Amino acid sequence: MYRYDAIDKQFVADRAAEFREQVNRRLAGEITEDQFKPIRLMNGLYLQLHAYMLRIAIPYGTLDSQKLRKLAYIATTYDKGYGHFTTRTNLQLHWIKLKDAPEILDHLAEVGMHAMQTSGNCIRNVTADPYAGATADELDDSRVWAEVIRQWSTLHPEFSYLPRKFKIAVTAAAKDRTAAKVYDIGLHLRRGRGGELGFEVMVGGGLGRSPHLSSTIREFLPTRHLLSYMEAILRVYNRHGRRDNIFKARIKILVASLGAEEFARQVEEEWAKTEPSRIDVPDTELARIRGDFTPAFETLAARSEALEAAKAADPAFARFVRRNVHPHKQPGYALVDVSLKVPGLTPGDMSSEQMELVADLAQRYSQDEVRVTYQQNLLLPHVKLDDVPTVWRELAAAGLATPNIDLITDIIACPGLDYCALANARAIPIAQHIAERFADPDRAEAIGDLNIKISGCINACGHHHVGHIGILGVDKKGEEFYQVTLGGTPEDNAALGQMLGPALPAAKVAEAVEQMVEVYLKERKDGERFLDTFRRTGVAPFKEAVYADAD
Repeated sequence: MYRYDAIDKQFVADRAAEFREQVNRRLAGEITEDQFKPIRLMNGLYLQLHAYMLRIAIPYGTLDSQKLRKLAYIATTYDKGYGHFTTRTNLQLHWIKLKDAPEILDHLAEVGMHAMQTSGNCIRNVTADPYAGATADELDDSRVWAEVIRQWSTLHPEFSYLPRKFKIAVTAAAKDRTAAKVYDIGLHLRRGRGGELGFEVMVGGGLGRSPHLSSTIREFLPTRHLLSYMEAILRVYNRHGRRDNIFKARIKILVASLGAEEFARQVEEEWAKTEPSRIDVPDTELARIRGDFTPAFETLAARSEALEAAKAADPAFARFVRRNVHPHKQPGYALVDVSLKVPGLTPGDMSSEQMELVADLAQRYSQDEVRVTYQQNLLLPHVKLDDVPTVWRELAAAGLATPNIDLITDIIACPGLDYCALANARAIPIAQHIAERFADPDRAEAIGDLNIKISGCINACGHHHVGHIGILGVDKKGEEFYQVTLGGTPEDNAALGQMLGPALPAAKVAEAVEQMVEVYLKERKDGERFLDTFRRTGVAPFKEAVYADAD
């Protein structure tokens, strides 16, 4: 993974020191909360329902054992002993005291971490494929390009005050594991006719109050022009983006109002102006960055007798391998998902002790690397097949081996009204109730791939618009209700979900999911996934089952 150089380290340390002075002024009453708010948000500090929340940046979701141990230490020392991994691959700590925030930033700076640009109207944390550098279906390591963008965008003087927050995802594999179609800019690496690598550039995706899937504005952009072309996109956005209306300020609204074709024309026109003086990543710098993303693998047999024997001896381990272990591009290795979705617990939460355990496993068995996925799970990307049984046993002992990746209990959920001041309803209890209904692993595996995503408000931090089953919390005269959508997906064939019907009271949501699953099991043909069956049958049979007893 990329290692900060001396300039990076000094910059992060200086920024933490600068924030300390502002916190001291706020605690002394020298500045008001309104004056302090822009400063704290620029450093990832939110004021939520019960306490301050600190959002810590994890660029392209990649950690090493030192960083993960530091996060565990901070969670134990300054919070309540746990953290929450988000769909942006960041970590949130929900019980921070303002007086402790500078100390936390100093601790982060010690290991090359920070909370900059995790809030505010700027380019946020850049995400990449969690399988990057480890999967055979990629054209390149997408983290290399995410790091290029991170360096370019960090405190970029022209784009530090955009009309609204701005999110970028990079994928380089045949299968999109980043939800690129719902980002402000989604970059999908392709190979041109002559074999040259380039990006399909997609712009204008986003969920929230007005969900949109992105539009392709350039089918093929040579990789060498990535930064100058992105600057052209952002300049067009800066020029036309709505600063007078927060609900119309995202680039998705601009692309929709201009039309993708006109937006693309303006970007190309802006880009053409820069041709004599384009600033793109030098080959030497790209090679330097790439060198930090090149692990050294051993030459191993493609088949592990130890792994096969363990599968034959233990059905629980065999199930774990089926759901949580995936092929690696290097023979003799595997990718191992670490599920943070124990039925009945909070999706995405992880205790300090569990962080320490995974850090230890990463150091011993995964080339000192851990990934965070946007599904709110972790991944050990480089585990030898012979080591998978040992890794599983240690994960299981720590409550981290739930074999449910992409199953009905692998639920994405935002913190909701339990923490967030913006939320209309709770998301965590709904996720817990649903997961408890399907806690039987045999039943969950028989149902197959079914993604449930839950948001506590229209801001859609839980990605409910693109869930196979999406659930949105709404407030009806002080009571919590939930709208249900069906048929969404963030993958290559991305789609927004279709409304099922009137919002349901909280007590009916888990039952409604049960009813929809029964419809699916009755209707499915030839091993169809839930999404396939829904696309064939439409919403009618599901709606009839859920509202059959309605007055």
